[in-house]
Amino acid sequence: MRIVLAFSGGLDTSFCVPFLVEEYGAEVVTVIVNTGGADAEALAAVAARSRALGAVGHREVDARTAVYDDHISVLIRGNVLRGDVYPLSVAAERTRQAIEVATVATEVDADAVAHGYTGAGNDQVRFDVAFRALLPDAEILTPIRDHGFTREQTTAYLADRGLPVPEGSSRYSVNRGLWGTTLGGDWTLDPWTAPPSDAFPAPGTGAGSAPKDIVLRFEDGLPTALDGEDLSGVPLVEALEELTTARGIGHGIHLGETVLGIKGRIGFTAGPALLLIHAHRELEKLVLTKWQSFWKDQVARFYGSHLHEGQYFDPVMRDLEAMIISSQGRVAGEVRISLRPGRFEITGVRSPFALHDPEIAIYGEENALWNGAEARAFAKLSAIPSLLAFRAGGRS
Repeated sequence: MRIVLAFSGGLDTSFCVPFLVEEYGAEVVTVIVNTGGADAEALAAVAARSRALGAVGHREVDARTAVYDDHISVLIRGNVLRGDVYPLSVAAERTRQAIEVATVATEVDADAVAHGYTGAGNDQVRFDVAFRALLPDAEILTPIRDHGFTREQTTAYLADRGLPVPEGSSRYSVNRGLWGTTLGGDWTLDPWTAPPSDAFPAPGTGAGSAPKDIVLRFEDGLPTALDGEDLSGVPLVEALEELTTARGIGHGIHLGETVLGIKGRIGFTAGPALLLIHAHRELEKLVLTKWQSFWKDQVARFYGSHLHEGQYFDPVMRDLEAMIISSQGRVAGEVRISLRPGRFEITGVRSPFALHDPEIAIYGEENALWNGAEARAFAKLSAIPSLLAFRAGGRS
């Protein structure tokens, strides 16, 4: 039996390797999918741990470009923020990781796929849905979830066999990726508890963290340049990561529904995501009509909710993506952003497709498209529905 295991090198997935070997007499192939946040040294350490734990093979997949092209690009164009604050960092990346693990499972003709998630969180659902959609004939093995193993039990299991035990984590659980970093810990369990002073990195000091204005250029709804230099995709996000991290920009807290229906709370740091989404939204305000913006907001909310719940493979998601993309042809221009310690502010926007034109009308002052009498008639007609409602039923 051959099993492909989604592998991070942490305690839970480290436990899964020898457990699957012993329990099923299986050949285990581990797969780590890099969606950002892992350097060469860390990836090499994960590969070494896989071998030491008894895996017969290990794959490293660099999926940063894929997660940007297939997922992040839609989140930017859709201005997708869950709860109006959180840029769905984990949901997009877990979906991509599950896709890549399924691809490896097909390539090595695996009999089963496995992951190390518990039965408590969102990621188990995201991986299970992806595996069932992409590998309908493969068995899905989840030792931690199925047996309810605790971290103490899995640590003892590895230690008893003389296998490497990953070093203890900090007081926070941290998930780093291209689109942001999420933080869990005791403080996230109580919605009244403020984050500890060391939960988020503080702004740096020195020239690299000084106030700075930047200009982002967009074409077809996606960023294509930073300060006049052609830059897009992963390199652009990484460049913004450097700028925002140095200034402590992009920290936040999200409270909302988990996939399993309970409330959950996380901290996050996502400077590039917040900059790009807010800059893109400001550009859209300049170039889209009122009803384009209205319906895009509805679509984005539904799209974000479905992605969060692991439903990326529902055909409706392709329909929504088509609608979002079709609205982006005129979302082109430049956005100026002021970066300051701990915050950012959008200070200017311009586009060849701007619907804001001072030569046609100056809000509240003068215009060239109608006269005062026409404005009076418009205002009178606009009052008719309210007038009739008040006549029929009086004040409510």
